[in-house]
Amino acid sequence: MTTVERSIAQQLRETLRPFWRRFSAHQSISVGKMGVLGYLADHGATTSSTLAVAERISPQAIATAVRELESLGLVVRTPDDEDRRRVWVELTDVGLDRLAQERATSNMWLERAIADRLSADEVEMLESVLPVLRKLVKALPDE
Repeated sequence: MTTVERSIAQQLRETLRPFWRRFSAHQSISVGKMGVLGYLADHGATTSSTLAVAERISPQAIATAVRELESLGLVVRTPDDEDRRRVWVELTDVGLDRLAQERATSNMWLERAIADRLSADEVEMLESVLPVLRKLVKALPDE
């Protein structure tokens, strides 16, 4: 790794840390549970073991999260018709609405900041960086 790469990585981490804090500051659901809801919204019904792998957390932690989300009516667990040991976790309509509400709340400040503080050229530049950031995320190792 070169000094340039090391410097960029450090600056990027320091720049993104306040964004992450700000996104989660007004959420009433933890980041981990938001990840579960988001995964279910994107991929549909799945098992707890698949959720644990996708969210990179222990099976015990995912079981706790799913139970808590179920108690809030945001997900429903359904035993598999063919294999009773397998349980499907699915997002409810209430869960989908709550996910949208939580995302909207956490995005509101950023939408305002983009509209109020950036020029049209800066908005275009920011938009052009998004594919690069997605590429970096896809390159993350499975830890």
